Amino acid sequence: MRGVAGVDGWDCWDGEAVRAVVRVCEGATPAEAFDTASVDAWLAFDAGVRCMDDRPWLTHAPAGAPGRPGRSAPTLLDRLRGRRGSPHASPVPPPPPAVALCHPDGRVREAALEAVRFAPELRPLLVVRCADWATPVRERARTLLAELPGDALFPLAELVLRLARRERGGFARALLEASLREGPAAGVLALTARQDRATYRLAYRIAVERGLLTPMELAATAATSGDVTLQDLCADAAVAVRAEGCGPAPDPAVLDRLLTARSPRVRSAGVTALRRAGRCRDAEPYLADRSALVRACARYVLRQGGDDPLPRYRAWCAEAAERPAAAAGLGECGDRAVDATRLWALLEHPSPAVRLHAVTGLRALDAVVRERLTPLLDDPSPAVVRAATQALLPDAAGIPEPLLRERTAPDRPRAVRVAAERLLRAAGRHRRPGPGRP
Repeated sequence: MRGVAGVDGWDCWDGEAVRAVVRVCEGATPAEAFDTASVDAWLAFDAGVRCMDDRPWLTHAPAGAPGRPGRSAPTLLDRLRGRRGSPHASPVPPPPPAVALCHPDGRVREAALEAVRFAPELRPLLVVRCADWATPVRERARTLLAELPGDALFPLAELVLRLARRERGGFARALLEASLREGPAAGVLALTARQDRATYRLAYRIAVERGLLTPMELAATAATSGDVTLQDLCADAAVAVRAEGCGPAPDPAVLDRLLTARSPRVRSAGVTALRRAGRCRDAEPYLADRSALVRACARYVLRQGGDDPLPRYRAWCAEAAERPAAAAGLGECGDRAVDATRLWALLEHPSPAVRLHAVTGLRALDAVVRERLTPLLDDPSPAVVRAATQALLPDAAGIPEPLLRERTAPDRPRAVRVAAERLLRAAGRHRRPGPGRP
């Protein structure tokens, strides 16, 4: 079901939600009416039932329907006249439990909660009612939810965490976290494979607290996950576990897995852990890592081991093609009076990667000279053009306007045009196109 702005953020008149409510009123089960595995579908159904109070004729059989000789729902004219319905109308039958649990009348919702004891498929609506705005409904729902076995909440984890964003949604989350801490390990590990971000983050956090994952499993998760929060959690937990026979040091195999990760955050955790493992010299290759974070961690580890990284950077810059990022590292820890000359010379290097990191190093040294860096706006490498633009932005007003205007011409490479527009905008010279002009 599709949800947009409406009651509690859901569209009351979403077509799928309306059809689901009508089908359940006609006798279908929730599983037959909508996708009960979808949290969005349950929330849309809940909002849809409350909104149907404005159009009750959609949820009642018309006059003359089999088994219902009279009209059980008031017509629009009856409602406008303040009548409840036709005087000859047959009694309105009670709504199905799924609909009653979402009814606009709090007394109906509260009475319907008992049905959940014998209908486990309605537990998602019990979770919804735990965040109900009516206190009697909310308290009764919480009592019933607390009576369920702890692992019964595991399939409802995504819904519980979604509702925890609501003002009164914290109870079910607290109950879920307690169940995860005390429940079977298999259930917790199963939740780590869920696609919902909030669910797998919570499951991993509890798994780490309970020690359910080995250091190598944590390292593999950190190295392969695209979620930075999970990367930090698992990487830190992996290096915190002591390896057998290694004293306080992490397992070497775990460190090697972290050090080969694609994510800079994970590599930096591995580099930092080298100090505790007594492998400070192994941080040397990471002085020229492509990530500034990893380079900073490598410098820290080497200094803790009694080594100075600066001489290495200066030596590497003499053969910068082998370690292009050494130029950036030199700028991050070098002496402007001594090392700026080395970096300016690298701007003429044939390798785009070296030129890029040389610009980064000059920025770190605060040695940018506008007149000497402006020619890089025409560099054949888009990455170098972007780096030069970033370095020139603070002094964009000093760049001659004709020079930038010339580089906005359509025949110029896209990276050059974008760079010129950024600098013109930073200098306050950007022109908005007039009416009818591109």
